[in-house]
Amino acid sequence: MKPTSKAGARGAPPEGLRYARLWPKLAVAEPDHIVEKTRFGAFVPGASHLHELLQSHGIDTLIVTGTLTNCCCESTARDAMQMNYKVIFVSDATATLTDAAHNATLENMAMLFADVMTTREVLTAVNAARGCIA
Repeated sequence: MKPTSKAGARGAPPEGLRYARLWPKLAVAEPDHIVEKTRFGAFVPGASHLHELLQSHGIDTLIVTGTLTNCCCESTARDAMQMNYKVIFVSDATATLTDAAHNATLENMAMLFADVMTTREVLTAVNAARGCIA
């Protein structure tokens, strides 16, 4: 059986695809790390240095946001859980091409791979952990 698209054959988004670009209005500061990846899942061996970066900073929890919910976000979240990371999948900060695909991924995440939370729930939890008032 042959894949129906070149992206599927390579397992990575084509160069320049709008879904693969960083959102232009996202504020990136000097200490931020931008991790480029060459596969849909960031933890596929050789796809990125994300695992090494997280380990070097003692990070054990991922908060997953972005596009496409049912492709890159889901692939990365599944692999992260299998690598013993705690995974939070943000339901209203991920998006894909159809509501049905988005909701199917959210259901899979909640049942097997991650805690599914809204942005407000994540911010409340983070602020509580820091001792801040939300």
